[in-house]
Amino acid sequence: MEKVLEGKVAWVTGSSRGLGRVIADHLASLGARVVIHGTGPYSTRALNEGESLEAVAREMADRRGVPVLPVWGDLTDPQVVKDLVDQIHERFGRIDILVNCAGGDIGAKGVTAPMAGKPEGNDAIHISVEDIRTVLDRNLMTCILCCRQVAPEMMERKSGWIVNIGSIAGLQGIVNSAIYATAKAAVHEYTRCLAAMMRPYNVYVNAVAPGETVTKRFLASRTIDESMMVKGGTLVRYGWPIEIARVVGFLVSEEASYLTGQVIRVDGGKQCWPA
Repeated sequence: MEKVLEGKVAWVTGSSRGLGRVIADHLASLGARVVIHGTGPYSTRALNEGESLEAVAREMADRRGVPVLPVWGDLTDPQVVKDLVDQIHERFGRIDILVNCAGGDIGAKGVTAPMAGKPEGNDAIHISVEDIRTVLDRNLMTCILCCRQVAPEMMERKSGWIVNIGSIAGLQGIVNSAIYATAKAAVHEYTRCLAAMMRPYNVYVNAVAPGETVTKRFLASRTIDESMMVKGGTLVRYGWPIEIARVVGFLVSEEASYLTGQVIRVDGGKQCWPA
């Protein structure tokens, strides 16, 4: 595989497991030096996706032949975000690519709660205020705080790529997961606002809005339609993490040299109306 990202440093938040880990691994396969992140050193264990963040980093580095740095901390805390960026700078000197994947429809009880952490009363009215704040912080504030910390160095260099992971839930009205949908809609709009600001600085900012994508948490958080678990022959199916990761890889490459400020749905055509 062509190493189109060789020499670049990519930080993927929320990459201790699930979609974020596959995105990080794909960027590593393209030659990037990668920083993987979780809320804690053992967040990989929540759904039995690894012994530790450090173990995941070692395995990825050995398989892809690139340095992989594990970092962990609560991205809703601005000081923690600054400290993590300082750690990355100490190891690699810069951040060329930021992928904000931390998030999910996970309430205050965390991912180990029933239904992989989906809030109770998970609609626009009955969800608790504690869960509202948790979902908004987890999805929107982590994205904003990381962008605020990383974008200035990209502006100074006049070079950089930011990809925020949204959701097709943020592009329509839905009954369940309403606060999650609201948070992702805000991520989409923040992406557009930041992209408009970054244009003079040659910094690319886009969002990817996945449809239903198979991860361990996805499987643990809902009733699964087995007919949708196929991997080909039809687009009426669930997506797979590598299909999202490939779009992220495209967006942070020179192949996307005139593409910014976009929200790109990767959902097999489930939503075909204008975004």
